[in-house]
Amino acid sequence: MGLSLGVDIGGTFTDFALYDPARGEVFLHKRLTTPEAPGRAVLEGATALLAEHGHGLAALDVLVHGTTLITNATIERKGARTGFLVTAGFGDVIEIGREQRYDLFDLRLQFPDPLVPRALRREVAERVLANGTVEQPLDAAAVLAAVAELVAAGAEALAVGLLHSYAHPAHEQRIGALVRQHFPQLAVSLSHEVSPFMREYERWTTAIVNAYTQPLADRYLAALEQGLAAAGFAGRLLVMTASGGTATPGMARRFPVRLIESGPAAGALMSAWLSRRLEGAEDLLSFDMGGTTAKGALVRDHLPLRRFELEVARVHAFKKGSGLPLKIPVLDMIEIGSGGGSIASLDNRGLIAVGPHSAGAAPGPACYGLGGTAPTLTDANLVLGHLNPDFFLGGRMALDATAARAALEARFGGLGLDAARAAWGVYETANEDVARAFRVHAAERGFDYRGCAMVAFGGSGPLCATRIARKLRVPKLVFPAGAGVMSAIGLLVSPLQHEVVKSDRVLLEELDAPGFAARFARLEAEVHAPLAEAGVAAPRLHRALDMRYRGQGYEIDVALPAGAGIAELPALFEAAYRRIFNITFPGQGLEIVNWKAAASGPPPAAMDSLRIITPTQGAALKGERQVYDFASNAYRAVPVYNRYALGPGQALHGPALVEENESTCVLGAGDSAALDAGGNLVVSVGLGA
Repeated sequence: MGLSLGVDIGGTFTDFALYDPARGEVFLHKRLTTPEAPGRAVLEGATALLAEHGHGLAALDVLVHGTTLITNATIERKGARTGFLVTAGFGDVIEIGREQRYDLFDLRLQFPDPLVPRALRREVAERVLANGTVEQPLDAAAVLAAVAELVAAGAEALAVGLLHSYAHPAHEQRIGALVRQHFPQLAVSLSHEVSPFMREYERWTTAIVNAYTQPLADRYLAALEQGLAAAGFAGRLLVMTASGGTATPGMARRFPVRLIESGPAAGALMSAWLSRRLEGAEDLLSFDMGGTTAKGALVRDHLPLRRFELEVARVHAFKKGSGLPLKIPVLDMIEIGSGGGSIASLDNRGLIAVGPHSAGAAPGPACYGLGGTAPTLTDANLVLGHLNPDFFLGGRMALDATAARAALEARFGGLGLDAARAAWGVYETANEDVARAFRVHAAERGFDYRGCAMVAFGGSGPLCATRIARKLRVPKLVFPAGAGVMSAIGLLVSPLQHEVVKSDRVLLEELDAPGFAARFARLEAEVHAPLAEAGVAAPRLHRALDMRYRGQGYEIDVALPAGAGIAELPALFEAAYRRIFNITFPGQGLEIVNWKAAASGPPPAAMDSLRIITPTQGAALKGERQVYDFASNAYRAVPVYNRYALGPGQALHGPALVEENESTCVLGAGDSAALDAGGNLVVSVGLGA
C-alpha cells in the first residue's frame, strides 16, 4: 500500500489528509474552496501537499473524495433538465406527496416544488398489481413516443417510476432497455434500481434526484479523472457516500443520489473509529462544525447510528417534512445551519440569529478581506479573541479584525451593543442552536448523552465545543488530532461499500427458514457484484431487517448478528424495540417490511495508529491573548498554547486557547485538559463553572 489522500470539499474550505503507511504519518492541508470549479481546489491542494513532502501525484495509490456537489445541485436547482415517466393516473404523486402538514399551525405552509415540472411528466399506460399480476401490458410504442416528446422539450435525463416496480420490475426494465437503445444520450434512472422501497412517493423522488444529478456527476467525475491523470495520477479514485462507505466512480455515476452528505459522513465515521481507541467511549456525540454548517451524529456501541431516509432542499431548514424525501442508506446525522461562515442577523422578533445563510468561500466572512461585509460566526470568534488574526491556517491567511468589528457594529449597533457584546451574542446563539438540535435528536432516538463524551472537530467545532458541552451537561470532550480536517482523515478509514434494500412484506409466522435464507441470498449476490468488480475478493457482509408489530404503520431497524437466522428474530426485534421505546408487546405478531444487505471491503488505509505531522515548532506556551469574558464584560489575558509542542499528559487549565494550524480549541474557566497517547486533547468539562 502506497500513499493515500483524503479530500473533503466543503462550502468554505477544502480539506486534505495525506497518509504515508510506511511511517504511519498523516500530513494535513486546508485551502479555500473554489465554488465556480470545485475540482480546481482538489487538484491544486493535492499537488501542493504532495510536493511539500517530496512527491508528485504519480506516487499516490488511492485518492478518496468527499463532495457536497450533489447536495448543492439539488438545493440550488442546478441539475439537468429531467423528464419523468410514471404509471398512468399517478403523474401528480410527486406534487401531492404524503398529504401531511409538517406544521399544523402555519396557514401559509410551503413545500418544495418538484424537480420535474408538470410539462416534463408523461404517464405510461401500464399496470402491474402488488401480487405481480399484469393488469395492463406495457405499450412500447407509446413509451418511445413519450420519451421523444421529452427529448424534444430539452430533457437531458429521465427518471422512470412505475407502481409496484420495487417487487415486480419487468416493465421498468423494459422501459430502460428501450430508452438506452433509442435514446442513448439520456441518463436513465429506474426507481427499482435506485430505491426499491414500496412507498412510491419516496421511491420516485429518490429516482428523480438521481436522474437530475447524473449528468452533473458524470461531467464532474470525468473532469476530475482527466485532471488527475494529466497530473500523473494513476491510482484508484474512490468517492465517499452518505452511508459511511466509498464507491467507485462507476457506481457514483450510476447512483449519484448516494453521494448526498458524503463529506460529513466521513467525520461521523471517524468519530466511531476514535470511540474504539478512547477509554470508556462506547457511546459518544459527534460534532462537526465547518465553514457553512454543523453536523451532529450519535455513536452507540462504537457504531454511528444509521437510517434509510433523508430530506434535502427543505423550505424550512429545521422542519422535518418540508423537503424532498430520499430513501437511501445514510448515517443518521442532523444538520444545524451554523458554521464559521454563517451570517448573523436580526430575526423578525429583533433577536440575534445565526444562519442558515452562509458567506461561503466567496466572498466569505468580513474578516477574510475578500469583499464580504456581512458579520459571521468567524468574525465573532475573531472579535472575542478566540482566533489569532496572524495565525489563521497556520499563518497562511491573515484575518482583518477591524473589518470584523465594523461588520458586527453595523449590523447590531441599533441594539445598543458594542462589537464585543454583539460577538458574544452571535457566539452564544450559534452554540444554543447546536445544543438544542442535539437535545431533540438524542431524545428522538432514546440516547442519553449525559454520561458520554463528545468529539468536536471541523474548522469551527473546537471553537464552540466547550460552551455546547456545558449546555448539554456532557462531562468529557475530545479534540482529536487534526480536528480541523478530521472529515478528510475519516475518508481514509471509510471502506469500499455497497448496500441494497428491498421491500418485501411478509408476516414472520408465514416465513420458513429456506424462504428467509433465499431472500438474503439474492440480496447478497447483488451487493457482492460491485465489490467484486473493484477487486474485493472477500467482503464483509452485514444484514438487517426493517420490522414492526403487525398493524403498525412504521418499522424499526433490526441488525442481524453473523449467523442469526429466523429463530432469533423475535428476541432481536424485542431488544431493538425496547431500546427505542422502553416497552414491548409480547404475543403480538411480527412483520418484516424491508430486507437489507451491505458488503464492505477493507478501508483504503489501515490506520490502526497515526501521527499528525506538522512543521510547527516552538515552546508549548506561545504567549497570551486578550479574550472577551462575558461575566465581567471585559477582555482578560488568557494563555495560548501550541498544540504541537504539548507532551502526553501535560495538564492545561482553562480559560486557555490551544492553537493548531486548522483550528483553535477554546477551554473555558473550570475546564482541564491533557493530551492522551494518541495525540487527542481530552477535556474534563467544568460543568460547575
